[in-house]
Amino acid sequence: MNESLIVVENVSKAFGGVVANSNISLSVPEGRITGLIGPNGSGKTTLFNSIVGYHPVDSGSIRFQGREISKLRVQRIARLGMLRTFQQTRIYSKMDCVQNMLISVPHRNTRFFDMFTRFPPQTLEKAESLLEFVGLYQKRHLISGDLSFGQQKLLEFAMALMNDPKVLLLDEPTAGINPTLINGLIDRLKRANSEFGITLFVIEHNMRVIMNLAESIYCLAHGEMLAYGTPDDIQNDQRVIDAYLGAH
Repeated sequence: MNESLIVVENVSKAFGGVVANSNISLSVPEGRITGLIGPNGSGKTTLFNSIVGYHPVDSGSIRFQGREISKLRVQRIARLGMLRTFQQTRIYSKMDCVQNMLISVPHRNTRFFDMFTRFPPQTLEKAESLLEFVGLYQKRHLISGDLSFGQQKLLEFAMALMNDPKVLLLDEPTAGINPTLINGLIDRLKRANSEFGITLFVIEHNMRVIMNLAESIYCLAHGEMLAYGTPDDIQNDQRVIDAYLGAH
C-alpha cells in the first residue's frame, strides 16, 4: 500500500531565463497524505502543473504507477487517475451544485444540452452522496456562483471525487476559507484518504493545517528541494525555519 504512486526524478522547468524548478526529486507514497510547502515563488505550483501535464518539463522524469507521464497531455493523465484542484476554484458558476457534479464526470457521445437526462440513477445518487460528504447537500440546488468561496472549494473537491481519482493534488485547499470551516475541511480530506483510499499530495501555506494533515512534508525554496521529513522534522529544521516558517 505504501509503494510510491508518483515518482519525480531530477525535474527542471524554466520560463525564459527564470528557473522555476531545478533538479527536483520526490516521491508520493500510495495511500498516504504528503505535503509540499515553501515560500511564495519557490516553485510549488509549477511542479504540480508539470506533474499533471499542464506544461512539459525541460528535463527529468515523472512516473505515475511506474509509467512515464512527463510527455502526456492533461486529459490522458486525468484518465489514468490523477486530478488536481486549484487555488482559484474552477466550477460552473451558473449551474447548481448537482449539475456541477454531473458535468464533472467524463462522458462521450452526449450532447451538452441533454447530458443531464442521460445519467443513470446511481450517478445522481453518488453526486448527492458526495455533496453530503462535503457538507453541501442542503445547498445542492443552489447556483454554485452564489456559494461562499470556501463552499465553492468544497464543491470543487466533491467534483474531483466524482471521478474516483487514485491521487488528488490539492493546491492550497484552505486558502480563502473562513477559519471556522478549516477544521471541517481537514477532517474531510483525512476521510477521503482513509475511507476512499485516495492518495493526497497537498500544497498548503497554513502551517497548522499541513502539520495536522500530512504524514510527510517536502519543502521547496528558490526552485530547489530544501528539506524532507515528518511534520516534527520540518518544524525543527533550521533551514525551513529560515526559508519559510521564520517569515510568518
